[in-house]
Amino acid sequence: MKYQVKVDGKVFEVEVEKVGGAPKSLSMADFGQPAAPAAPQAAPAAAPQAAPAPKAEPAPAPAASGSGENSVVAPMPGNILKVLVNDGDQVSAGDVVVVLEAMKMENEIVAPADGTISMKVKVGETVDTDQVIAELN
Repeated sequence: MKYQVKVDGKVFEVEVEKVGGAPKSLSMADFGQPAAPAAPQAAPAAAPQAAPAPKAEPAPAPAASGSGENSVVAPMPGNILKVLVNDGDQVSAGDVVVVLEAMKMENEIVAPADGTISMKVKVGETVDTDQVIAELN
């Protein structure tokens, strides 16, 4: 998603991607000062060596509210409009579990894997992004 953010009177366009993990509040200290441009240097006599690749950091662990393959989670905030399965029902990956109304649209939320369903919400409840809708056993 792209957003425009205004900081100290300057407008910046930022792109945000959900990668998991718990939410974190940021302060201006988290951004630091921009680096000054380097002064031009003479070309080296020998061919430059490639810089070592930076170490890849492991992806953050998913939030405690859901556990991937074992949970059906809300992809966005909204209201539970319909529940299409009952506790104890067997579902297959891709089966529609609930219909979530968000932004005047009905979104079918599907099971990510096969299993026995245990519902955590009812019709009419409001859910947040990444809230567990159901567990799969």
